[in-house]
Amino acid sequence: MKVLRIKPMCRPEVIDIDGSLESLQKEVGGLIQATYPWDDKVALICNDEGKLMGLEFNRPLYNADAQMYDYVAGTFLIVGLTEDDFGSLSVEMIEKYTRMFRRCYGLLEDEDGKRYIVCMKPKQ
Repeated sequence: MKVLRIKPMCRPEVIDIDGSLESLQKEVGGLIQATYPWDDKVALICNDEGKLMGLEFNRPLYNADAQMYDYVAGTFLIVGLTEDDFGSLSVEMIEKYTRMFRRCYGLLEDEDGKRYIVCMKPKQ
């Protein structure tokens, strides 16, 4: 199945995986967590313990009011949804989510412990 893989500090890339649990776990580096933060028939799949494991900050997530409500740590996938499983993304969804996640971000902390999210130059 055709999905988007988003690694920290990298632009989104289209990859083909077989869609098995093992292939999803391999891509995110551990147990998976699927979330459904958008109205589209897509899921965001990330490492279920990514933040606890201290995986690298990847991308912020924003609500409809453009307020950050969470972030993703480590590599994550955007996958399509079928009636009962994960599936390939359509061309339109690939384009939409590639645009959405085209910018790379870093998480910086000052000496007072205040955190800042800054747009960074991608590795690739």
